[in-house]
Amino acid sequence: MAAHVSNTASSRSTALPAESGCLLDIPRAECQRRQAEFAQRVQVLSVADRRLSLTRATLFVAEVGLITWGLNVAEFNWWLCLLPIAGFLVAVVKHESVSRQLDRCRRGIVYHEQNLDRLDDRWLESGNTGERYVDEHHPYECDLDLFGKGSLFQLLCRARTRLGEDVLSDWLRQAASSTVIDFRQRAITELRDRVDLRENLALLPAEVHDSLDQNQLLTWAAQPPHLLSRAWLIASGVFGIAAIVCGFGWMALGWPLALLIGVAIIELLMHFALKDSLLRVAHDIDRANSGLAILSQVLSVLEAERFQTPLLAALRSQLESERHVPSWQIHRLQKLSAWLDSALHNQLFAPIAFLLCLPIWLTNAIERWRASVGPHIEQWLDAVGQFEAVSSLAGYAFEHPGDPFAEVIAAGSVFEATGLGHPLIPEARCVRNDIQFGIEPRLVMVSGSNMSGKSTLLRTIGSNIVLALAGAPVRAKRLRMSPVILASSIRVHDSLLEGSSLFYAVISRLKGIVERTGGPIPLLFLIDEILPGTNSHDRRVGAEGIIRRLLDRGAVGLVTTHDLALTDIVGQLGSIALNVHFEDRLEAGRMTFDYQLRPGVVRRSNALELMRLVGLGEMKDDDQQTELT
Repeated sequence: MAAHVSNTASSRSTALPAESGCLLDIPRAECQRRQAEFAQRVQVLSVADRRLSLTRATLFVAEVGLITWGLNVAEFNWWLCLLPIAGFLVAVVKHESVSRQLDRCRRGIVYHEQNLDRLDDRWLESGNTGERYVDEHHPYECDLDLFGKGSLFQLLCRARTRLGEDVLSDWLRQAASSTVIDFRQRAITELRDRVDLRENLALLPAEVHDSLDQNQLLTWAAQPPHLLSRAWLIASGVFGIAAIVCGFGWMALGWPLALLIGVAIIELLMHFALKDSLLRVAHDIDRANSGLAILSQVLSVLEAERFQTPLLAALRSQLESERHVPSWQIHRLQKLSAWLDSALHNQLFAPIAFLLCLPIWLTNAIERWRASVGPHIEQWLDAVGQFEAVSSLAGYAFEHPGDPFAEVIAAGSVFEATGLGHPLIPEARCVRNDIQFGIEPRLVMVSGSNMSGKSTLLRTIGSNIVLALAGAPVRAKRLRMSPVILASSIRVHDSLLEGSSLFYAVISRLKGIVERTGGPIPLLFLIDEILPGTNSHDRRVGAEGIIRRLLDRGAVGLVTTHDLALTDIVGQLGSIALNVHFEDRLEAGRMTFDYQLRPGVVRRSNALELMRLVGLGEMKDDDQQTELT
């Protein structure tokens, strides 16, 4: 495959073609329309909310007035008091419904405002940053801004559960096969225009925050249940009924209080004998209860949907149940957990629950739930996680209609990109380039001065590879590539704590890259400023040795440098290597960059000029304004 680096103006345009610009207006218009509908609905519901509040207050005052009147007259029809009470109850029910609708509409306005912020590149202060997933030892995630503020994860993620966040993070960190990528692309295409579905998921009312983790349910469900024996259940039933009978007899029939006390003593002994089991179940279910409300609501949305593409249809089939649907089962477990918590800790309800032996019955009900439903939990949670990850990527695809899917071939060593841009750079400032490498050339050496765009090019390629191998749209006009193992060395720092210098940190990272080569899938390396922190001679010899070893083990990739001595390596390697470069210009005392990739080696250096521009004094170098050889 011939190498190609475009230097035509059309391929490096900072704006999309006119027809693509029109495409970008579609999601913005849809979000604005929906936001306006919610705003209009809020106005109507706010009026209804105020009227119902006034109605409730009026009916309450009327009820108080009737009662006062009745107490001060000799003959009064007390049945009249039922009319305000009935009206008040109807108003309460109606008011609750209006309040729920009003709250949903207000959330809808905020939701679409966030969507518009993303479309206008103002999303840095909203959304989940995914900082919990940061792994400094991962071969590329820190170099490519996968997680953290302003990250790819923050741009993509729309998940409502930790399950969806976990799956999306895994997709960004682990390349999928070409078959799986095809399934995901087809699923994303089906969901791309399902704006109603994503809106319904986003506006679910259950609480969501970082401490809620539905994976706790999976851990709990995998443990064996601790069912109580039939004897304990019969005893708790008998003495619970006995407590009701003795309590009624004492209050209504004048029975001796000693009967109720005797039953309570026996129940106390029963609870003491089962204390460890009750507390263990209560502790375990309290952890497993994390985020069940939102999980149940997400499941209820999915259960109402039907899908056509294989991946989504398979995920939906994982929610099929012979008895009750998964959302009902999860909601039931949530209620059992809440009842058990009240039975053990609520100061008003706990004494009554104790006399009725409710902690014993609730504990057994929870364990029976685990025994009967627990085996299905893994497939339910897997379905939710994968669906939310697909939905997140579909939302991104809807908001970027000009971004195509990558064509991922099954084998080979290919990377062909046209109009490649960085997905985190706003479109108005995104300079796109064409670049091809793979079989020949296998190495692209990128030279250029400081700040000219070398590191950004590596991150642009890496970020789009991550998107492509996750099945998401890419920021390019066209991208064709083969599966690769991605590894990078871009952001490398020394460590005072670990006692490692910059050079040692760099060679350690390079060693990890070399160790990942030699497998059935070729490695694609992205190395920025190879071997800094050492003298030019050692850097030249060491860089050539590392590059040759990588190429000998079947790897392909890019290396950047501002040390022009390293560009001579390309001549030593022959046709399997290629030199390209970025340039800068000094205009009216300012350094300017066009970030356009050109063939060949850079011929100018800007280090001394940059030092002068930032105020470090006059830097004189007779060779600065001459061409470097």
